[in-house]
Amino acid sequence: MSILQLLLVGGGLMALMVVGYLLFAGPSAAKESQRRLNALRYRHSESTDAKVESQLKKAIAARKPKVHKVAGSGSKIEALATRLDRTGKTWTVAQYFYASLGLALLFTVIMYLRTGAALLSLGVGILIGAGIPHLVVSFFIKRRTNQFNVKFPDAIELLVRGLRSGLPVTETLAVVAQEVPGPVGVEFKGIVERIKIGRTMEESLQETADRLGIPEFNFFCITLAIQRETGGNLAETLSNLSDVLRKRSQMKLKIRAMSSESKASAYIVGALPFIVFGMIWWINPSYIGGFFEDDRLIVTGLGGLVWMSIGGFIMAKMVSFEI
Repeated sequence: MSILQLLLVGGGLMALMVVGYLLFAGPSAAKESQRRLNALRYRHSESTDAKVESQLKKAIAARKPKVHKVAGSGSKIEALATRLDRTGKTWTVAQYFYASLGLALLFTVIMYLRTGAALLSLGVGILIGAGIPHLVVSFFIKRRTNQFNVKFPDAIELLVRGLRSGLPVTETLAVVAQEVPGPVGVEFKGIVERIKIGRTMEESLQETADRLGIPEFNFFCITLAIQRETGGNLAETLSNLSDVLRKRSQMKLKIRAMSSESKASAYIVGALPFIVFGMIWWINPSYIGGFFEDDRLIVTGLGGLVWMSIGGFIMAKMVSFEI
């Protein structure tokens, strides 16, 4: 059996495992039944709290992204453009593809000149070309999201003070856009500009929520939508929301501190085999050169990478907590 046939067999087995996981990890019938019962209870309840909770659940469900897409996008290209926009940079989709192609070609040539294994070099080049730009974009998105979440409660408090002083909502949004630095001021400035050209506040907020994809801002939009339908003191509602967001941020920091040891262990365990392999290859290339020449060792190495990837994925899920 040639190496290509072995790779095809291995890829088929991995695809079968993924399909099996998706089948067995589908939605639970009991949970679906409970969800329908709760929806029925909310629909026929006379309690104001139950109706508000029902509206909140509907709003959250309406903002869930489609399969393989980002909320607010109509295709994968638009989803990628939305991800690039979330970084706060001026990157375009064309630049992203050029960077991916350039990295893939560069590492493919380097690996081929170093090892002489064309198939392995192509696989490594494609993996690096597709992976590194994605990781870079994710890093900048995460950094900008953190910067937004740090200043967002302060922006809501500024809104509360403006509302209590008698200013309308649109004027307080303009004040936030001028006074709060960083991504919060930029996004609120965009909201104010869209309102000035004739868009409604709900549409402007929804467009920004789809672009950002930040739960905290979605809470803010849902709070304003529910308050407009049910009435009440908007300043008091936003003040409570600000307090909730601050407590949510504190809980995130606490969980990060408690899970830091587990994450460090997972990083060390996951990176150690690659570090040892690279050091041995650097010190004595002939000792480990068979992994780039012998078909059996190449298949064995690829199989090891697959299983290590599965282990790394499981460890990442074990140390990842959502609030």
